[in-house]
Amino acid sequence: MIDVVLKKGKEKAVLQRHPWVFSGAIEKVKGKPANGEIVRLLGSKDDFLAYGFYNAQSRVAVRLLEWDENTAVDEAWFRDKVRTAVAGRNHILEDGNTDTCRLVFSESDYLPGLIVDKYARHLAVQVLTSGIQNALPVIIDELNTLLKPLSIYDKSDASSRAHEGLETTNTLLSGTQPPELVMVKENGITYGINIAEGQKSGFYCDQRYNRKELASYTKGKKVLDCFSYTGGFTLNSLREGAASVTSVDSSALAIETLEENIRLNNFAGAEHTAIKSDVNVQLRKFRDDGEKFDVIVLDPPKYAPSRSALDRASRAYKDLNRLGMQLLNSGGLLATFSCSGAMDMETFKQVMAWAALDAGKQVQFVYQFHQPEDHPVRASFPEGEYLKGLLCRVW
Repeated sequence: MIDVVLKKGKEKAVLQRHPWVFSGAIEKVKGKPANGEIVRLLGSKDDFLAYGFYNAQSRVAVRLLEWDENTAVDEAWFRDKVRTAVAGRNHILEDGNTDTCRLVFSESDYLPGLIVDKYARHLAVQVLTSGIQNALPVIIDELNTLLKPLSIYDKSDASSRAHEGLETTNTLLSGTQPPELVMVKENGITYGINIAEGQKSGFYCDQRYNRKELASYTKGKKVLDCFSYTGGFTLNSLREGAASVTSVDSSALAIETLEENIRLNNFAGAEHTAIKSDVNVQLRKFRDDGEKFDVIVLDPPKYAPSRSALDRASRAYKDLNRLGMQLLNSGGLLATFSCSGAMDMETFKQVMAWAALDAGKQVQFVYQFHQPEDHPVRASFPEGEYLKGLLCRVW
C-alpha cells in the first residue's frame, strides 16, 4: 500500500476524524497511486493516521475511510458499511406510508462519494468519487443481496465527477429498466418518479418532513410554490385543504410530472395552476400584476457550491426572498430554503434580515426546517448539514 505523508502540523483534522485531506496538506507521496486507490496516510513522523481513497486530480486529495490500522479496507469493509447504512433507515419504511428515502449519504455514512436513494422497489445511485467507482461492483452486489430491487440505476451525471477524473453516466446497472414513472409513497402521498430523466437521483426526499410541516399552515390559504419540481410542497398543501396553489418551475418535465402527480392523488378538482417559467422572472411579473399570496415556498437550487461563491449566493438569496416578501399579504408566511452547505443557518438568517430591510418588511422567524434523519450529520463532518430553512411571518 502506498504511503501519503502529511506536512508537519496538518494532523489535527485527521485526528479529529474529519474525512477530507486537501492536497496542500500533503508533504509527499511515496509512489504513484492511481486515482481511487486506497492509500495509507501518515503523519509527519511517519506515524499511521488513517486509510483513504487517493486522487491526484482532486482538491480533496485523500478521502479518509478507516482510522484503525488493524482493520483492512477490503470487500467485507464496504459490505459492512452498506449494511449498516441501510439498517439505519429501516424504521422510516416500516409504517407503510413511505417507501422512498436515502439509504446511503456519502461521508455521513462513511462511504465518501456514494449516494443511494430508494424509490419503492428501485434504487438510484450517484457515484461522486473515483474510490467509490472502483468499489461499485461490490456495493451493487451488496445492495442486490440486501434489498433485491427490481433495478439499480446509475445517476452519476453530476459535473463534479470531472474533479475526480470521471465522466458522467446515466445508465442501468442491474435488473430491468425502470418504468418511465416509478410510483412511490411519501407521507401517504403518491408520486411518479422519473429516475432516468429527473433531477439529481430523481426526487428530493430530504424535504419529506418539511413538506408535511409546512402543509399544516396552508388550510384555506392561497399558496405559491416556487421551484416546485414535481410538486412536493404543492401536493401536501392541496391535501391539507389549501384554497389554491400556484406551482412555478422552469422544467417542462417537472411541470408535466407534477400535473400527473395531482391526478394520481385525485386532487384534479382542486384549484391549482402550474406555470413553466424562470422563478425570478415570474415573481417580478406577479409583483407588477399586483398578485398577493398567503403562503410562499422558495426552494431554489444550490446557489453556493463552495465558500468562494458565498458572497454571490448571498446576494441571490437576498434578492429572491425580497421578491417573495413583497408578494405576501400582511402576516403571510414565507417558507424559504437553502441547500448550500457553505451557507450556515446564522448567515442565512442575516441574509433574510437584509432581504426584509430591502423589502421594507418586518419578519419573524417562527420555525426552522432541517434535513431528515436519513440525511444524518456525522459529528466529525459538519459539512454534511446542508439543508436549512426558515418559516417567516412577514408584515
